[in-house]
Amino acid sequence: MSLHVVAAIYCSLGRFDEAIPVLERAIQVPDVSKGADHALAAFSGFMQLGDTHSMLGQLDKSIECYKDGLKIQIQTLGDSDPRVAETCRYLAEAHVQTMQFEEAERLCKQTLEIHRVHSAPASLEEAADRRLMALILEAKADYESALEHLVLASMAMIANGQETEVAAIDVSIGNIYQCLCRFDEAVFSYQKALTVFKSSKGENHPSVASVFVRLADLYYKTGKLRESKSYCENALRIYNKPVPGTSQEEIASGLSDIAAVYESVNEPEEALRLLERAMKLLDDKAGQQNTIAGLEARMGVMYYLIGRYGEALVAFESAVTKLRGSGERKSAFFGVLLNQMGLACVQLFKIDQAAELFEEARAVLEQECGPCHQDTLGVYSNLAATYDAMGRVDDSIEILEYVVKLREEKLGTANPDFDDEKSRLAELLKEAGKSRNRKAKSLENLIDPNTKRTKKESTKRWGGLGFRI
Repeated sequence: MSLHVVAAIYCSLGRFDEAIPVLERAIQVPDVSKGADHALAAFSGFMQLGDTHSMLGQLDKSIECYKDGLKIQIQTLGDSDPRVAETCRYLAEAHVQTMQFEEAERLCKQTLEIHRVHSAPASLEEAADRRLMALILEAKADYESALEHLVLASMAMIANGQETEVAAIDVSIGNIYQCLCRFDEAVFSYQKALTVFKSSKGENHPSVASVFVRLADLYYKTGKLRESKSYCENALRIYNKPVPGTSQEEIASGLSDIAAVYESVNEPEEALRLLERAMKLLDDKAGQQNTIAGLEARMGVMYYLIGRYGEALVAFESAVTKLRGSGERKSAFFGVLLNQMGLACVQLFKIDQAAELFEEARAVLEQECGPCHQDTLGVYSNLAATYDAMGRVDDSIEILEYVVKLREEKLGTANPDFDDEKSRLAELLKEAGKSRNRKAKSLENLIDPNTKRTKKESTKRWGGLGFRI
């Protein structure tokens, strides 16, 4: 326990790297077989170590520590103790952070079952579990099931007199209605929440601003751009002069959400300005490296879309470096980010670097999403185009043959990409049959839509610039 205290002091000083070895030493001390006191010390050590890894952005290591702690807790208390439910929920939230939604859903179901047995009907614990389950199901696009959990959570909060929490759930319900294109019902839910937040927290509270952002997004989707921008401006007014007690993380999150709306209405410069402000707010905050990496990735995509490829590459490189440093190399997001970075390299004629990035992206996405996922197929196409540009025709043919076979046998041929891929493969095979040692295709012809071509060459092998975003 003394080691735990020393580690806690290091953490309070922001010296998380120095806390890690102290906690690693601490978890070696207890012997779980010697009784509950030892088991509690071991459990506490693993959970504290997991939290410390999380503050460093090392989410994979964090989850492994939480799993070890949960295992000890179950061995000591059994698998249906309410304290086990709390740890299951904690671990589920960590899985949500890493977008491992299947495992998060399994743990959340376990938590709900324990609370069903040990808690009163419509308890606050059950309501919290259902809100988490709704978040997971929303991420999996199971909107109807998510809505069901949110309605049950709202009823539980109403029964317990938690008016502000009911309003927060109303915002989530509005989000689900948006996903289901039930816009009138979404507006009603948001306005209900807005009324409660204004009366209970004040007109200038960040909770009010967050609802303004949701309304801005909704009105953009329904084509009411003037109303959308008005709500964005109202939200910005609150975030620009936050009430006392508002955390910088909360402001940064709000600015990021507003940036997404400006990005949607095709105002990338304003969106980039807001994202830069959000990054500065988080820059010196512990445990925010992955969040900053996500913001940099978004900035990279916007730079790419407006043709500022050099700045896009810088943003992508910074994001990738942060994620590598935190051990976040296995998520689908990381694979997609590598693909985007590869596209930026192509535009800057850094073809060898692009090939390496596409190859790494392929390995990650095959592992995380499977070969049939649209993101993985996009990387296959980009890699085939890159190999062709490098003169590695056989490798390009191999990839395209695999993709065409995959579509024919598992995905169907109705997708418009199928005909494009099949014609590209046919042309490659035809050329390879004539001469396997043909010169590398000019990269300029692959990525420059303004390249001069003869009438005979007007049909491009690599449609859409040859690369898929």
